[in-house]
Amino acid sequence: MTEWRPGTSTEVLHRRAKMMTQIRDFFAHRAVLEVDVPVLAKSTVTDVNIDSIAASVGLTDSYLQTSPEYFMKRLLASGSGDIYSLGKAFRDAEIGRKHNPEFTLLEWYRCGWDDHQLMQEVVDLVALLIAEPNRPPAPTTKLTYSECFTNVMGFNPHSVDLDQLREIASQVASGDWSDQSRANCLDLIFSLRVEPTLPQGIVVVHDYPQCQAALAQISKDSEDDLVSRRFEVFLDGSEIGNGYLELTDPDEQIARFQTDIIQRNQADRPVVSVDEKFVASLTHGLPACAGVALGVDRILMNISQAKTIDQVLTFAWPRC
Repeated sequence: MTEWRPGTSTEVLHRRAKMMTQIRDFFAHRAVLEVDVPVLAKSTVTDVNIDSIAASVGLTDSYLQTSPEYFMKRLLASGSGDIYSLGKAFRDAEIGRKHNPEFTLLEWYRCGWDDHQLMQEVVDLVALLIAEPNRPPAPTTKLTYSECFTNVMGFNPHSVDLDQLREIASQVASGDWSDQSRANCLDLIFSLRVEPTLPQGIVVVHDYPQCQAALAQISKDSEDDLVSRRFEVFLDGSEIGNGYLELTDPDEQIARFQTDIIQRNQADRPVVSVDEKFVASLTHGLPACAGVALGVDRILMNISQAKTIDQVLTFAWPRC
């Protein structure tokens, strides 16, 4: 029999509606403007770890957007001021217990803020969304990436020799990782060994390795190691968000795009071109800012104590 029913319940539908209202009220009280940007565009991200969903508009190759980031930064460069977007994003080949190719993403940018100021605002919002009557507030923990790694693995992830790192990754993966990049090895070890040890509650991990900078600025930490001004947010052990002190240097951004494209070719991934309109906005001038994206469905899973994303979506991909 064909399953036509939704995966979620009426109770969770009400929870989602309440959460969306809470989010909009939160930003309204803080004078952050909601913006509506396209989810279909002629360009997409070059990140080798993200697969876009291709589309076609007439004879023009297009893509469903993996996040509203590029359009939002074009707005920032045009003088929009603090903004947020609450809507759909799309990523190919992401289907599983916590993944769906179409999902709800909350993304916002604060002009003149640094990453630590934004981390606090993220904690404030998440704490509000998960608050329950007659329950104490969720504990909050803030750790550097290096602290997480050193506590669990016993070595500094920023300075460890690459050959040693590959050997450790091979042991963790029970396979041959001798040809993998530093970023991939660190990501594997963090996911399988470090992440499961994170405390319960809201956890913010910051100062990620330079090789995982993506669109974040680079600086030196207290140990004189080069780190990216990037942070990730976890809720009861599940990753819910990713933020940056945003890169504003157009030359550095173009260089990173070119590196992405080389890595995509080496990994035999679909070739994508650089978003020239986004680059033009950076050249015009992106204001100093910090930005973050949160997975709304992941937060709702926590609130609803759902074991799968299907339980918080009306119709997850297998039901479509």
